[in-house]
Amino acid sequence: MSSQPVNEPILGYAPGSPERAALQTELDRQMAEVVEIPCIINGEKVFTGNTTTQVIPHKHGHIIANVHQAGKAEIAAACQAAIDAQEAWIDMGLEARCAIFERCAELLAGDWRMKVNASTMLNQSKTAFQAEIDAACELIDFWNFNCFYARQFHDMYQPLVSPDGVKNSTEIRPLEGFVLAITPFNFSSIAANLPSAPAILGNTAVWKPSRNSYHSNYVLMELMIEAGLPAGVINFVPSSGPDISDVCLSNPDFAGVHFTGSTAVFQGLWQRIGEALPNLKSYPRIVGETGGKDFVVAHPVCDEQGLLVALLRGSFEYQGQKCSAASRAYVPRSVWGRMGWQLVAEVRKITMGDARDFTNFMTAVIDQRAFDKISGYIDRAKASDVCEVIVGGGYDGSVGWFIEPTIIVTSDPNYESMVEEIFGPVLTVFAYGDDDFEGALKMCDEASPYALTGSIFATNDADVQTAFNTLRFTAGNFYINDKPTGAVVAQQPFGGARASGTNDKAGGPLNLLRWMSPRSVKHTLDTPQDWGYTFLEPDE
Repeated sequence: MSSQPVNEPILGYAPGSPERAALQTELDRQMAEVVEIPCIINGEKVFTGNTTTQVIPHKHGHIIANVHQAGKAEIAAACQAAIDAQEAWIDMGLEARCAIFERCAELLAGDWRMKVNASTMLNQSKTAFQAEIDAACELIDFWNFNCFYARQFHDMYQPLVSPDGVKNSTEIRPLEGFVLAITPFNFSSIAANLPSAPAILGNTAVWKPSRNSYHSNYVLMELMIEAGLPAGVINFVPSSGPDISDVCLSNPDFAGVHFTGSTAVFQGLWQRIGEALPNLKSYPRIVGETGGKDFVVAHPVCDEQGLLVALLRGSFEYQGQKCSAASRAYVPRSVWGRMGWQLVAEVRKITMGDARDFTNFMTAVIDQRAFDKISGYIDRAKASDVCEVIVGGGYDGSVGWFIEPTIIVTSDPNYESMVEEIFGPVLTVFAYGDDDFEGALKMCDEASPYALTGSIFATNDADVQTAFNTLRFTAGNFYINDKPTGAVVAQQPFGGARASGTNDKAGGPLNLLRWMSPRSVKHTLDTPQDWGYTFLEPDE
């Protein structure tokens, strides 16, 4: 049995540190080139000639890549490559498969670290620290811990009983067919984990990266190939959503989808899968994490400075572009009266600009569509009779898609920015009466369709327990006296329910179980030679 991994240490990138100098050098190198990104199908680079450009969100006039888009023919070829590769991939065995992904982790922890971090900083406008904990540490942890969990399954799921003359066993098989991995822009770690987690168990995959993270995702595909990933096991196909759905879901060997993205897209995909069932060999596994409207609820007796820090970091790190970002807060009027102005003062200190300037706490949102959506929420709040924008509210898309960290205070707990996912640097606060803590909890539970992350700030254990019970189904990841972001692989496996997804917990063993299709095996050592039974014998 393999030894348990440890979480990858986070580098600090402090002034004068060797990692800071190395990362800055790599950023300069990547800024000086335009990468030609092909599809990778059956291990071969495919340049389709149908290209789109990848730009830097905080400097959107700068192109970092030309990306060759897969059409339906290339997607079909990727599906077939995955189907054809599966038998040899299974025959390779779990240990050999794990060795490849542990080699991926080793490369990422070493020579590839700065290349992957820099590509994430430029492609997704992450700060050095946000890139480090995502593209490096979390992905290293995914690969190491997923291999560790996979090795446990063989012993964990063996039958408890084998009578005399019989040997019972369970074969840990993959699904029959290929897995479609549809990945998000905001986390490079999730992008690589969605196709690779099923692959560790013997599945093969067709990977559709987000249109907003082709560059960093391609770097990760190159890393996996260097680590020894065989041709066809994971096929990288930048493509449109409708094309990938049409082709993959019409293939009889479609075995499952591993998805992170919007609720609307996931629901539509689920409906399409249901319609496709009569033509499929099996019932596909559907695993998805879709979004959130994540909350902080404060009790009148709480750590107010801790609450301030949690709201600032939880709402505005990575421009709020996290499924787990703190987006709504229920704060007692007395607490808000004491710490609200302090929070505003601290938010005004936030620096925003180019990700290559390590003094910036925030950079730009991902694209024009996000910029327009987020700024629309801000404009409507400014015009609303039930809202006040107390800090931020500005935005400028001329050089990069920059939106100031913004706090809205509303008198309507059901106002749109309190209940709808914004996915940007906007926090809405509702100040409730100090004597209505339980009412605030009930309001929080019922206001939004999502149930991904949330936190409670309270000093007394009894108040924490009240929130714990009332908000049992309001968040799949629940935080006590902390911000609702920052789940760590193997420490807080991540996922939510309701409109937030299937809650299959990436970063823990439960997610990997979804990519298994066990076979129970009975090996009879003493084969019966007589078809009769004792009860058939006549009475004496």
